[in-house]
Amino acid sequence: MTRAGFISFVGRPNTGKSTLTNALVGEKIAITSDRPQTTRKAIRGIRNSDQGQLIIVDTPGLHKPKTLLGQRLNDLVQAELADMDVIGFCCPANEEIGPGDKRIIEQLQSFPKSKKIAIVTKTDRVGPEKVASQLMALAELDDWEQIVPVSAKSDYQIDLLADLATSMMPESPMLYPAETVTESSMEQRVCEEVRESALGHLQNELPHSLAVTLDEWNGDEIHLSIHVERDSQKGIIIGNKGERLSEIRQRSQRNIRKLTGKPTKLKLHVKVSKDWQQDPKLLGRLGF
Repeated sequence: MTRAGFISFVGRPNTGKSTLTNALVGEKIAITSDRPQTTRKAIRGIRNSDQGQLIIVDTPGLHKPKTLLGQRLNDLVQAELADMDVIGFCCPANEEIGPGDKRIIEQLQSFPKSKKIAIVTKTDRVGPEKVASQLMALAELDDWEQIVPVSAKSDYQIDLLADLATSMMPESPMLYPAETVTESSMEQRVCEEVRESALGHLQNELPHSLAVTLDEWNGDEIHLSIHVERDSQKGIIIGNKGERLSEIRQRSQRNIRKLTGKPTKLKLHVKVSKDWQQDPKLLGRLGF
């Protein structure tokens, strides 16, 4: 009998959850950046093996919300965790364990039915002594089923983590067809590729204010809107003589070609959706 079930990665923003998800699935299904709030939706990826099927749920980073969007992201994480067979708490090897980490670990006690594992990420950035000290520090904070050091960048112990997680799943037939790698639609993935490209060009205050929606997909031509909250942010996105917007478009086209397997023409429009992070109606229109 095979095993199948759900594992969700949780942690502060920028603890390597999305990079780890991509490594486990074997292809890019979640965008990554060094900006907080890069992940804004629960993204499901599927990994198949002889032992069974692992459904990996990448969630937004847990944080103290400052906007209605932030509160909705936290609520989304809490709702997802309620249905998990296993919860993986992610903590980078190169960062000290802080109050935010401890608060999240305390919150995990609200999900007694889920098995808990601790994952030390980004081990490629430090030496073995620092990894060892992080493992010991985590061991003191909870009674984990497993504590696993990994590096998604160097593929260190990714297969081991997958095997351990699969062994903790209930006996079950496969829940998704073997060829499925994600629940996300192609339209959603295209929007995320544009947002990732934009995040790579932006200053620190702007990533939170950025959203992307699909307006039209007609053959090889895709029209998308980049939403910001203020007129000044619109100028930042467009750049001098439209140079930054052109760079975002070119990078997005390259990544989307890898995704779809064929060339596409992107038409990007920058729109001001004033204070959308605090507006319930605008949040709904933007998919939150």
